[in-house]
Amino acid sequence: MGERPRPPLPRPRGSAWRRGRVLAATAVLTGGLLLFHGAVPDSPVRLGSLLESFLPWLGLVTAVLLALALLRRSATAALATLLPLVAWTAHFGALLRPGADHERPCGLLVVQHNASDENPDPAGTARALAAAGPDLIALEELLPPALQAYEDALAPEFPYHAVRGTVGIWSRHPLTGTRQIDIRPEGVDGSWNRALRTVVRTPYGDLAAYVAHLPSVRLGATGLASARRDESAGLLGAALDAEDQDRVLLLGDLNGTVDDGGLAPLTSRLDGPDRGFAFSFPARLPLARIDQIMAASATVGPIRTLPATGSDHLPVAARITPA
Repeated sequence: MGERPRPPLPRPRGSAWRRGRVLAATAVLTGGLLLFHGAVPDSPVRLGSLLESFLPWLGLVTAVLLALALLRRSATAALATLLPLVAWTAHFGALLRPGADHERPCGLLVVQHNASDENPDPAGTARALAAAGPDLIALEELLPPALQAYEDALAPEFPYHAVRGTVGIWSRHPLTGTRQIDIRPEGVDGSWNRALRTVVRTPYGDLAAYVAHLPSVRLGATGLASARRDESAGLLGAALDAEDQDRVLLLGDLNGTVDDGGLAPLTSRLDGPDRGFAFSFPARLPLARIDQIMAASATVGPIRTLPATGSDHLPVAARITPA
């Protein structure tokens, strides 16, 4: 006997314009968050910073909403998803545009990496970073037991280096005027040294390079604890204001994305990469780029991640072209 014919699937109730109102409202809300994320208040749980840390992922939310709208055959919801789609494209679309790969590279290739104070293979990490062929390498979470391993592994190709506290920079070009930058939040003792400034004598002229590691941000029951990071960002911004060099480079684990309003003292003074997302943390499932390469009077080219090391961060690399 032949199989009995299956009953047709039930058609969604209502017209295409009346279905999916909840989806449409969610799409409008998503678009509003993309357009006006800066208006989301931080107090009392730092909700604004939390949203801005994961802002690019609202593009995935938009894609899901569009798929559901098509599944529901809802013209209203499908039309509403145009708002977050346009908003996301306006905000992040430029980061996806193709680069001019045919052009001859110029400028300085720089690498930024939080190498982790629990890295089981500092020498291997150093060799992996050097293999990318950079001119400058900035490292954070440098502790005395591992520091010698980094120095020994990098010395052959990077004869100039400076370390202050737990941050350091290795260079193919001479360094001068190195000093510690005090970005300690209130109440932190003097042993907490996590920023330095030096001048790199590059073939393109002198460039002031800053390496910084801002305080960590923690997500807990009371929200996002970022007050100390924001305070350090303000202190670092004040140091940048006092800088007498026109060309400035900032490399560091800033524990925040370039969209995070808490980093406004830095993002208002420096420009980030012109292309690329390069999510760097956590290394096993990167969700955000909190390792930053930023500059003034110079262009930061496409940013990319390098292969994983023994750290919980991925290294990031970009080419800096002086203006």
